[in-house]
Amino acid sequence: MTRTELRRPDRLAPDARVAVVAPSGPVPEERLQSGLDLLRGWDLDPVVAPHVLDRHPEFDYLAGTDADRAADLQRAWCDPDVAAVLCARGGYGVQRMVDLLDWDALRAAGPKVFVGFSDITALHEAFATRLGLVTLHGPMAAGQDFLKNARAQEHLRATLFAPETVTTIASAGGGALVPGRARGVLLGGCLALLATDLGTPHARPSAAGGLLCLEDVGEETYRLDRYLTQLLRAGWLEGVRGVLLGSWAECGPYDGVRALLADRLGGLGVPVVEEFGFGHGDGALTIPFGVAAELDADAGTLTLERPALR
Repeated sequence: MTRTELRRPDRLAPDARVAVVAPSGPVPEERLQSGLDLLRGWDLDPVVAPHVLDRHPEFDYLAGTDADRAADLQRAWCDPDVAAVLCARGGYGVQRMVDLLDWDALRAAGPKVFVGFSDITALHEAFATRLGLVTLHGPMAAGQDFLKNARAQEHLRATLFAPETVTTIASAGGGALVPGRARGVLLGGCLALLATDLGTPHARPSAAGGLLCLEDVGEETYRLDRYLTQLLRAGWLEGVRGVLLGSWAECGPYDGVRALLADRLGGLGVPVVEEFGFGHGDGALTIPFGVAAELDADAGTLTLERPALR
């Protein structure tokens, strides 16, 4: 799975209809409205799934019931008039609803653009393993970074509408933790979600042949250690070609996080680049999972072999 590129959806065109869904946590209405205004300013036609503003009756960290969140995603993806499905926010909840999706129906609906990050990592993995589809690890429609940061907005917009203009992605300022160059197919996301996904029906057997993107938020250093050690002990990192490290917001002093990353990943014998600029940090870049690319850790660049979208 990781060694070969996945199917690329079509790029978006003006007036394309895009559906906004909330597979994870509850969505503040004012942030959602601001995000919709931004999308309309891009000449898109955003439609909000019926349960996006719901709250679970018992667990207020969920945007509605598992069944309703799954139904929203299913309905949006299977709507022939919808060209893209954008997640409103992350949080927690995908793992509770992902097994309720009808993957045969999603596959029959054909490839579409899918955007999200953080808890949405579990859906990126499922879309890769179940649908063989390129997805975009990028800002979400009601996310603070999307609403306030021009770089995050413009990089996502270019990827959606003119993907040939962003086939070279430059680091936001980091450098080589381990020098070198490597080619592989992009995958990854939130470290905690990748570790937690192991053993589920949607998890890929390993990251072999891949350029692995890792980031996280709000995790103490010992917990990051736990997740990385779990991936190492499971053999999931065997055969990985290179590693890109994104943001580690609220994960403790970066010197300590950096030392841990070097300790756990330095022995893989592959290039590792740090502070690449995707994830929970300001101005997050959009990274296409499932596309083959070359990583130059010394230069801090990622060069896609073809545009993210057709």
